[in-house]
Amino acid sequence: MRYFLDCEYNGFGGGLISLALVPEDGGEEFYAVVTCTEPLHEWVQRNVQPYLDHVPVGLQHPAQDPLEVAAHLSSWLSGFPDVEIVADWPEDIALFCRLLMTGPGQMVAVPALTFRLWKLPGFSTARNSTVPHNALHDARSLRDHLLGLEH
Repeated sequence: MRYFLDCEYNGFGGGLISLALVPEDGGEEFYAVVTCTEPLHEWVQRNVQPYLDHVPVGLQHPAQDPLEVAAHLSSWLSGFPDVEIVADWPEDIALFCRLLMTGPGQMVAVPALTFRLWKLPGFSTARNSTVPHNALHDARSLRDHLLGLEH
Protein backbone atom coordinates (compact mmCIF):
# COMPACT_ATOMS: atom_id res chain seq x y z
CA MET A 1 0.00 0.00 0.00
CA ARG A 2 1.22 3.48 -0.86
CA TYR A 3 0.80 6.35 1.57
CA PHE A 4 1.43 9.96 0.72
CA LEU A 5 3.24 11.91 3.43
CA ASP A 6 3.29 15.55 4.36
CA CYS A 7 4.66 17.23 7.48
CA GLU A 8 4.58 20.72 8.88
CA TYR A 9 7.52 21.81 10.97
CA ASN A 10 8.86 24.78 12.87
CA GLY A 11 10.80 26.52 10.12
CA PHE A 12 13.73 25.14 8.14
CA GLY A 13 15.39 22.41 10.21
CA GLY A 14 12.84 22.88 13.02
CA GLY A 15 10.87 20.31 14.96
CA LEU A 16 7.84 18.39 13.73
CA ILE A 17 4.48 20.10 14.25
CA SER A 18 2.10 17.83 12.33
CA LEU A 19 2.24 14.73 10.15
CA ALA A 20 -0.25 13.14 7.78
CA LEU A 21 -0.35 9.93 5.79
CA VAL A 22 -3.02 9.56 3.10
CA PRO A 23 -3.57 6.20 1.34
CA GLU A 24 -3.80 5.95 -2.41
CA ASP A 25 -7.10 4.08 -2.18
CA GLY A 26 -8.98 6.72 -0.18
CA GLY A 27 -9.03 4.57 2.98
CA GLU A 28 -8.19 5.52 6.55
CA GLU A 29 -5.93 8.54 6.94
CA PHE A 30 -3.44 9.30 9.72
CA TYR A 31 -3.07 12.79 11.14
CA ALA A 32 -1.29 13.91 14.29
CA VAL A 33 -0.22 17.18 15.85
CA VAL A 34 2.94 17.19 17.95
CA THR A 35 3.36 19.43 20.97
CA CYS A 36 5.82 22.13 20.00
CA THR A 37 7.98 23.12 22.96
CA GLU A 38 10.16 25.68 21.19
CA PRO A 39 8.97 29.15 20.16
CA LEU A 40 7.21 29.02 16.83
CA HIS A 41 8.92 30.60 13.85
CA GLU A 42 6.96 33.72 12.84
CA TRP A 43 6.00 32.27 9.43
CA VAL A 44 4.72 29.10 11.14
CA GLN A 45 2.61 31.15 13.56
CA ARG A 46 0.89 32.87 10.62
CA ASN A 47 0.66 30.07 8.06
CA VAL A 48 0.58 26.72 9.87
CA GLN A 49 -0.63 27.01 13.45
CA PRO A 50 -4.06 28.55 12.65
CA TYR A 51 -4.88 25.60 10.36
CA LEU A 52 -3.80 22.61 12.47
CA ASP A 53 -7.38 21.69 13.36
CA HIS A 54 -8.84 22.14 9.85
CA VAL A 55 -9.36 18.40 9.46
CA PRO A 56 -12.40 16.08 9.70
CA VAL A 57 -13.75 15.69 13.25
CA GLY A 58 -12.63 12.06 13.50
CA LEU A 59 -9.02 13.09 12.87
CA GLN A 60 -8.90 16.03 15.28
CA HIS A 61 -6.62 15.27 18.21
CA PRO A 62 -5.06 17.58 20.75
CA ALA A 63 -1.34 18.08 20.36
CA GLN A 64 0.55 15.11 21.75
CA ASP A 65 4.02 14.40 23.02
CA PRO A 66 6.23 13.01 20.20
CA LEU A 67 6.47 9.63 22.00
CA GLU A 68 2.66 9.40 22.08
CA VAL A 69 2.46 10.24 18.39
CA ALA A 70 5.15 7.63 17.63
CA ALA A 71 3.20 4.97 19.57
CA HIS A 72 -0.03 5.93 17.81
CA LEU A 73 1.69 5.80 14.40
CA SER A 74 3.22 2.41 15.23
CA SER A 75 -0.18 1.03 16.19
CA TRP A 76 -1.81 2.47 13.09
CA LEU A 77 0.86 0.99 10.78
CA SER A 78 0.81 -2.41 12.50
CA GLY A 79 -2.00 -3.73 10.31
CA PHE A 80 0.07 -3.53 7.13
CA PRO A 81 2.70 -6.05 6.00
CA ASP A 82 4.67 -3.37 4.14
CA VAL A 83 4.17 0.28 3.29
CA GLU A 84 5.56 2.62 0.67
CA ILE A 85 5.79 6.22 1.89
CA VAL A 86 5.72 8.83 -0.89
CA ALA A 87 6.84 12.42 -0.33
CA ASP A 88 7.85 15.42 -2.37
CA TRP A 89 10.25 16.96 0.13
CA PRO A 90 13.22 15.26 1.89
CA GLU A 91 12.52 16.88 5.26
CA ASP A 92 9.13 15.13 5.40
CA ILE A 93 10.85 11.75 5.23
CA ALA A 94 13.51 12.83 7.74
CA LEU A 95 10.88 14.03 10.25
CA PHE A 96 8.85 10.83 9.78
CA CYS A 97 11.93 8.69 10.47
CA ARG A 98 13.03 10.87 13.38
CA LEU A 99 9.58 10.40 14.96
CA LEU A 100 10.04 6.61 14.89
CA MET A 101 13.13 6.85 17.10
CA THR A 102 12.20 6.83 20.79
CA GLY A 103 15.66 6.79 22.36
CA PRO A 104 19.26 5.72 21.77
CA GLY A 105 19.10 2.52 19.75
CA GLN A 106 15.30 2.32 20.17
CA MET A 107 12.39 2.78 17.80
CA VAL A 108 8.71 1.94 17.67
CA ALA A 109 7.63 -1.19 15.82
CA VAL A 110 6.83 -0.62 12.15
CA PRO A 111 6.23 -2.89 9.17
CA ALA A 112 8.69 -2.98 6.29
CA LEU A 113 8.87 0.58 4.97
CA THR A 114 10.14 1.94 1.69
CA PHE A 115 10.39 5.61 0.82
CA ARG A 116 9.99 7.29 -2.54
CA LEU A 117 10.94 10.93 -2.97
CA TRP A 118 9.43 12.67 -5.99
CA LYS A 119 10.84 15.87 -7.42
CA LEU A 120 7.84 17.60 -8.96
CA PRO A 121 8.96 20.72 -10.86
CA GLY A 122 6.26 23.36 -10.91
CA PHE A 123 4.01 21.56 -8.41
CA SER A 124 3.37 22.78 -4.89
CA THR A 125 1.26 20.84 -2.41
CA ALA A 126 0.35 24.10 -0.65
CA ARG A 127 -0.72 25.87 -3.87
CA ASN A 128 -2.94 22.91 -4.78
CA SER A 129 -4.22 22.15 -1.29
CA THR A 130 -7.73 22.81 0.03
CA VAL A 131 -6.14 24.10 3.26
CA PRO A 132 -2.56 25.19 2.46
CA HIS A 133 0.10 24.26 5.03
CA ASN A 134 -2.13 21.73 6.76
CA ALA A 135 -0.31 18.38 6.56
CA LEU A 136 -3.48 16.35 5.89
CA HIS A 137 -4.74 18.55 3.07
CA ASP A 138 -1.25 18.89 1.58
CA ALA A 139 -0.80 15.09 1.64
CA ARG A 140 -4.13 14.72 -0.16
CA SER A 141 -2.96 17.27 -2.72
CA LEU A 142 0.23 15.28 -3.30
CA ARG A 143 -1.73 12.04 -3.67
CA ASP A 144 -4.20 13.54 -6.13
CA HIS A 145 -1.42 15.08 -8.23
CA LEU A 146 0.72 11.93 -8.43
CA LEU A 147 -2.25 9.65 -9.11
CA GLY A 148 -3.32 12.08 -11.85
CA LEU A 149 0.12 11.78 -13.46
CA GLU A 150 -0.21 7.97 -13.49
CA HIS A 151 -3.52 7.94 -15.35
